[in-house]
Parts: sequence; structure tokens; C-alpha cells
Amino acid sequence: MTQAALKIEDLKEPVVTESLGKEFGLNSEEYALVSEILGRLPTYTELGIFSVMWSEHCSYKSSRIHLAKLPTSAPWVIQGPGENAGVIDIGDNQALIFKMESHNHPSFIEPFNGAATGVGGIMRDVFTMGARPIANLNALRFGEPDNPKTRHILAGVVKGISHYGNCMGVPTVAGETQFHARYNGNPLVNAMTIGLADQDKIFYSKGAEPHQPVVYVGAKTGRDGIHGATMASTEFGEGAEEKRPTVQVGDPFTEKLLLEACLELMQEDAIVCIQDMGAAGLTSSSVEIADKGGIGVTLDLDKVPQRETAMIPYEIMLSESQERMLMILKPGSEEKAKAIFDKWDLDFAVIGETNDTKQLKLNMYGKTWCDIPVPPLVDKAPKYDRPHVPTPKQAAINNADFALPNNDPFAVLEKLMSCPDTASKAWIWEQYDSLVMGETRYMSGQSDAAIVKIPNHDKALATSSDCNPRYCFADPYEGGKQIVAESYRNLCATGATPLAVTNNLNFGNPEKPEIMGQFVGCLKGMGEACLALDYPVISGNVSLYNETNGEAILPTPVIGGVGMIKDWKKAKPLAFQNENETIMLIGGEGTHLGQSLYLKEVFGLEQGPAPTVELSQERKNGEYIRSLTEQNLITACHDISDGGLLVALAEMAIASNIGAELEIKADAATLYGEDQARYVITTTQPDKIQGTIIGKTSGKTLKLEAHEVKVEHLRQINQSWLPNYMRK
Repeated sequence: MTQAALKIEDLKEPVVTESLGKEFGLNSEEYALVSEILGRLPTYTELGIFSVMWSEHCSYKSSRIHLAKLPTSAPWVIQGPGENAGVIDIGDNQALIFKMESHNHPSFIEPFNGAATGVGGIMRDVFTMGARPIANLNALRFGEPDNPKTRHILAGVVKGISHYGNCMGVPTVAGETQFHARYNGNPLVNAMTIGLADQDKIFYSKGAEPHQPVVYVGAKTGRDGIHGATMASTEFGEGAEEKRPTVQVGDPFTEKLLLEACLELMQEDAIVCIQDMGAAGLTSSSVEIADKGGIGVTLDLDKVPQRETAMIPYEIMLSESQERMLMILKPGSEEKAKAIFDKWDLDFAVIGETNDTKQLKLNMYGKTWCDIPVPPLVDKAPKYDRPHVPTPKQAAINNADFALPNNDPFAVLEKLMSCPDTASKAWIWEQYDSLVMGETRYMSGQSDAAIVKIPNHDKALATSSDCNPRYCFADPYEGGKQIVAESYRNLCATGATPLAVTNNLNFGNPEKPEIMGQFVGCLKGMGEACLALDYPVISGNVSLYNETNGEAILPTPVIGGVGMIKDWKKAKPLAFQNENETIMLIGGEGTHLGQSLYLKEVFGLEQGPAPTVELSQERKNGEYIRSLTEQNLITACHDISDGGLLVALAEMAIASNIGAELEIKADAATLYGEDQARYVITTTQPDKIQGTIIGKTSGKTLKLEAHEVKVEHLRQINQSWLPNYMRK
């Protein structure tokens, strides 16, 4: 049937019932509230709109009251949470705009497209605000390597990320990858983008007024991704793969055109406000623009560019087809804007107009399909203070029970350096173009944080993504603090000043009090750490219901940290630089084996408390490291995290192929304890530094007492695990 031959009587919509509302993710109370707001039963289209706007993914109904407790402001913060992305001032009338988002559920169902569209979506969040993306990151969690699905999911996710980012010409500069059985049925794909903009050319989703044209630009609308937001707001059961139609399909080449067209139009005095069509598509973009402007919107859906025939308003409004934007233009600027999008071979359509009714009205085929008030879609969205119980404290462990097997420190080191979490992820990041744009100075494997120079300046941004789910599971509060502290350390280790974070809060079913307890505990710890370190949260994403058949993931609140260094040439790598340099420890010696990688890999145990984080010490040591960098007193720096001191030293040696003669105690806690607020540095001026001398760089082996191991051997076992695994 052609669009022209379509008759209104041919369009059949299902009867609206409470059971249909439940299918759409609304509980009985929420369904009843919709009818109460409207004073009647909703139409099928209206029910769909309420269901996506009130979904967990769009409304944050289980998390809003706790997110409000996070510190979000600082003198350098231009825009905190509430917009497409957060914005910080980096001087010279320039701003960094960044955010992290999840695409977990889609990446399990369809790894390539799920991950690819996650990257595309987060880039749109950034360039819709007027910023050119200059760096991408990702944080990935997969099931245990022996799980039959892990290899397939990993390969598809990495291919999807590399395909979209590489085609867009944006460097992927940093990330992290971990494996654990708790992600067997629910991998995590968190994507982050950082963009650069002029402070006087930042665009927001607010500002629309009545009698302004509503304009649709980008790709055509299809039926892909319908109810994607709802799918992302529920846990998985059997047959999750059957939800494949809810996964969007991306086209990075179209998005590249969209990026250039939008940035070109942004140089003209034409755009009032702009919003990308991400989760919930045309519904969320039109509702958010209308709500923030205190206005109404009437849309003529016949005018929406469509790539499929006989689409009904429900499908058009809930489609999550990719590479689309909605903008409000200044009246009279339509032709100028259209000429730009015609040049870039993209669809451009005036699909409606704003008004002063505060109603969302949808017309199509000569009929009104939706006429609902805008404010309740946002203001009346459910807001739950769900029951939560604290995570029980783990009993302390006795370090003496976990002595080095055979008193051989390097046998343990070999095991840790070749285990899935610590093994080199070069197989992954070598698929990403990390050097495109020509401004990347340090990337994955070269420093604790990636360093990307700001064009035409000496200053550079530093960025990393961090999370230790084992700590968060053992003690959400201390684990939450530790994530922020580790992010802070990674930036400080390069010499950069940490400025702000974005987060991606991945948890299980919030309707379970123990899961909600993890969420509340982690946010409390994260909030205290951000406040103590002057490291505010300016954007983020919450991903709940990460469960399959009732089995939740480990609590995984990822932090994406961003900082600045005045002169990129002073940024420090993690690799040893020369032989005969002094190696020093900044911070105390190792004592804590609870929840350590050593305990997990050597003894097969995940027990004991998470390490305690002393925030005042984190700040003191971080500031000291930055001062040493500024004075050019250190040549390399690496923070101590997973695996403890000896793993950090091994990573520095592998990165340089330079060995070390070590002068430290050869016991498990000293070598593999994961105490916080610690760094390893190298220097030629040890007398000017307050720290503990633990050895010197020398030769091609690591030596400790009577033990020794070749750096090349460590490099081979570290770098071979993942390629060998993917070849099986």
C-alpha cells in the first residue's frame, strides 16, 4: 500500500487497556494517573508517549531524589545536569562539553548496532550543544571469558564502537574493560564524548517561545528502536534476543553530515534551541523543548520524513531511528537553514509550530491523534523513594592467611599480569583510531589519563574512565568514594588538574531493597568524594534493571573524569623513561588485601572489606604530584590501583622495556595491597621529593631480593591473553 493510497480507516490501533499499559512499562497506579490527568482514557499514541516519558530511562523515577544530593557546581561549571551534556570553562572563551551514557541492553541483544548507536547517540548529545567532538572514551564490562556468549558480544561491541567513531573521525583515546561472571547476561557498554566549543556559541534545549517553526533535520524516520527506552527500563528474562527490533540501526556517515550541517548552521543567527532525538525519539525531543520553554507544540506528522510507508503517529513519535535532530528556528530563517541541510544532502522539514497552549498536539492523515498537556509528562512523572537496605559489612581478613605461595613474588606477578582484567587491552583499542585530528598526545596504555591538546593552544585536556565494581559490591559507600578518588588520581598522575566528572550509574533492579541500597550507598560515597576533591558531577546517566533471570550485575557506577593541564609538554607518561632513575612511592605502603585482585586471582576469593579512602589524603597527595609535575621534578608517574604496587611497577616497565632493581618488602600486602592515595614516580632529583625510595630503573629485568623476571616475558604474557582468547 502506498502512502498516497492510504485510507484512514485502514489504520487500526489496539484498544487501550491497563494490560496494554503494563506491556508499555506502566504499573497500575501510573496507568490510572494518565487517565486522571487527561480526564479520559488515553489514545494508543498518548499512552505510548506517557509510557516512554515516564520510563526509568527517561524520567529517572527511582533515582531522582538521590541524584539531587550530588555536588554539581563550581566556579568553572557553566552548565550542570539538566541539559544534553555538562559544560566547563577552560579559559580563552572556550568550553569543554561532555557526557557519558549507557547502551547496555541494546548491546546484549545486538552487540554491533547496540554499541555503535550508543557512540552515535552520545556524540549527538555533545554536538547538539554546539561543540565539535574531539575525544571519545568507553567503559566496557563483559561476562566471564568461559561464558559461550562473551567472545561474540565482545567482538561485536568493539567492532560497533570502532566503526562509528572511526567513520565520524573522532579519536577514541581511553577506556577500560573488565570481565566478571555477574555480567554474563548483561554486558555494560558506556560511551563518553568530549567536545570543544566557544562559550558564546553554546546551544541549549531551552528558550523556545510561541509562534516559532519546529524543524526536523537529519535522517528519515523508520520503525527501528520503537520502545527502546521502555526496553532499557526493564530486566531481561528468557528470549531477550527477541527484542532485537527495539535496537536502533546507525549510520555514522549520515551523522558526520549531520554534525557538519548543524555546526555550520550554528554559525548563523538562526537557531533558538535544539535537541537531539535520542531515547524516545521525537517524543522526548519535542516534549523537552516544550516543557523547558513553557509552551505548546503542534506537529503535522505527515511532514515528518519517513523511510517506511503506512506509519502511524505512535510509530513516528516513538521511533528511535538515529541521526536526527529537532530544532526551533527564528521565524524567517527557514530557507537559510534549509539551504545548508540541502547542501549536506540531509532531510529538512518544518513539521510544526510552537504555541502558548502548553499542549502537545499531533495531527496526521487529517486527524488529531494526540492532544495532551505537556507539563504532566515531566512534572507528574513518578518519583519513587524506593525501600533500600544497607549492604552488610564484610568481615576483615587476616593477611597472614594469604601469604605469597612459595614466597615467590614474581610467580604471582605473572599470574596477575596475564589475568583477564589486567591483561593488555591493545587488541581492543588498536581497532580504534586514537590519532585522528592529530591532537592526541597520550592515549590508552601510555598514561593514566589520555591527553588531548586543544588546537592552537599548549593546554590540553586529560580524561579517563574508572570503576571498581568489586569494591562497590563489598561496600558501596567506600566503593563510591574510591571510584572518584581513582579518577582524580589518574588525572593528577599526568599533571592535570581535575575539574569535573560525568557518571554512568549501572545497577540492577531498583525495586529490590538490596539493589537500591547499593545505589544509595555508592551515591553517598561519590557525592562526598566529589565535594572533598572539588570535582563536581556535571552530567550523567542512570542505567537500572541490569539483570537477567533475576541475576543482577555488580554495582558499576562509572566515572568519566575531565581535567586540564596548562602545557601538554609537561604531561607525564606512565612508562619508565631512562635507566638509573630513582623510583619513589608517594603514599603509604600496602596493607590492604580485602577485595584485591591478588585475592581474586591467586586464591579465587572475593571477600573482605573494600579499601578505606581518606579523601583529605587523596587531595593532599594529588596536589603534591601536580606540584612535582609543574616543577619538572618527575619523569614518569602511575597511580596504584588494581593489583597494587608490583603490578603498577610492572606496567611502567612493560610500557618502556626498562627494568628495575627494587628495595621493598617481599610480602603479599606490600606488593599487592590495594591501599588508596598512592602513586609511583621516577625522578633524577630524589632529594627534592618527599616520598619513599623503593628502587631504581635498571636493565631489562625486575629484581626483588633473590627473585627476578624479564620485562619482555611480562610484556608477552600481558599482551597475548586477549588476542589468544579472541582467536579461539
